[in-house]
Amino acid sequence: MGKKQENYELLVEQAKSLLDGETDLVANMSNLVSLLFHEIPNLNGTTYYRFKNNELILGPFQGKPACMHIPVGKGVCGTVAQTKRTEIVENIHNFAGHIACDSASKSEIVVPVFKDDQFWGVLDLDSPEYSTFDETDGEYLSQIAPLIFN
Repeated sequence: MGKKQENYELLVEQAKSLLDGETDLVANMSNLVSLLFHEIPNLNGTTYYRFKNNELILGPFQGKPACMHIPVGKGVCGTVAQTKRTEIVENIHNFAGHIACDSASKSEIVVPVFKDDQFWGVLDLDSPEYSTFDETDGEYLSQIAPLIFN
């Protein structure tokens, strides 16, 4: 098991422990984005976007001010809202239609979040470095993101 995978295994346990017994969704989202922002290296933004009225709407986040409304199909988050599949972008400047909420961002990962098998929104992580994210991030963030509903 690699170091990154070991770190994520610990992060999953930390997230479960942090949210254990809490049923308030906003409290859970807030604490989880803070945990991720402070524990995953090289981040400049960690954000939940909720799917409502056929667009993504800003939820709790850590980092600089973020985009408040993202149309389906626009940018990395909007693409994930359309496809319901994780997007890992090594260089956001090469992603057609990228929405620059923070001009310092260079790479991004967005994972879809489901509640009761229904698309609920996305978890968006941005980095000021290129090629920050890989399949390991996608695998574990897909496990961590829906813990807000437990």
